[in-house]
Amino acid sequence: MSAQDPGMPHEVGTGAATEADPVDDPADDPTDDLTDPGPAGLDPDAVVEVGPDLDPVPDREPDARTAGIEQTRRRSAALFAELHDDLSSDAARQGARDGLVHLHLPLVEHCARRFRNRGEPFEDLVQVGTIGLLKSIDRFDTDRGVEFSTYATPTIIGEIKRYFRDKGWAIRVPRRLQELRMQITATTAELTQKHGRSPTVSELAAAIGCTSEEIVEGMESSNAYSTLSLDATDNSDDSTTTMLDTIGVDDEGLQHVEIRESLKPLLDQLPAREKKILLLRFFKNMTQSQIAAEIGVSQMHVSRLLARTLDQLRASLADEV
Repeated sequence: MSAQDPGMPHEVGTGAATEADPVDDPADDPTDDLTDPGPAGLDPDAVVEVGPDLDPVPDREPDARTAGIEQTRRRSAALFAELHDDLSSDAARQGARDGLVHLHLPLVEHCARRFRNRGEPFEDLVQVGTIGLLKSIDRFDTDRGVEFSTYATPTIIGEIKRYFRDKGWAIRVPRRLQELRMQITATTAELTQKHGRSPTVSELAAAIGCTSEEIVEGMESSNAYSTLSLDATDNSDDSTTTMLDTIGVDDEGLQHVEIRESLKPLLDQLPAREKKILLLRFFKNMTQSQIAAEIGVSQMHVSRLLARTLDQLRASLADEV
């Protein structure tokens, strides 16, 4: 019986027409080739298994990104095999190591982009991340069955964070203060969320478990993270005033105020002759010979009186301190 015999019952997929199922254009019907008796010897009534080779739907092209990842994975495995092969020469191992570095540089750049706009050039972050990549290559164990990118990513990020911790500060502060600053920042955010206001120094000290003096020291260390040039101007465009112009200078006379005020009651207790000798020597800048002629004594006697009076004043100041 031919497949085109009108007496043949309709098989599933032959596109039999009903009122509810209108007939499509024969040119667009994908089942037309099922009526072909096929090669000689093939029973048209036999059930044909449609396998992968007979699937009328073509295979979808693999995703380009997935294919690139798989290619990188295979290339990385081959380079690690050559790197750890005892029969490989030193030049071959170095070439495999360099190949692994170039193969995973995009991973380093991806990790470095997470730390952009933090005051450090992107190129410097890539160089620091490459150091982490080299450490990952040297420490990676292929027998553990872990993807290299999974192992290398925390190492690269950790190297960049260490760079910010050790080199990112404008002024080098101890590691203890750096860690305390991070604790203060995290605890401040937590207490602010809890109380609806900024926490006090004592509240921060109780939450962290340290003294209030250490909290103040940690807060002050935050100023050392970044600095401002003394030649920097303010935000106004037409202003030429720099930071150096706004910083005051120490009055040189201030350091003598305390000494002067401490000496006043001691000078009042001196005899008139000793007080006059001090006045002529230190306020009128007269020599000992001139003072001796002024008060009518010898120069040697003026020297002894001056030395005795100064020793007496030093001893009195030391007793007060």
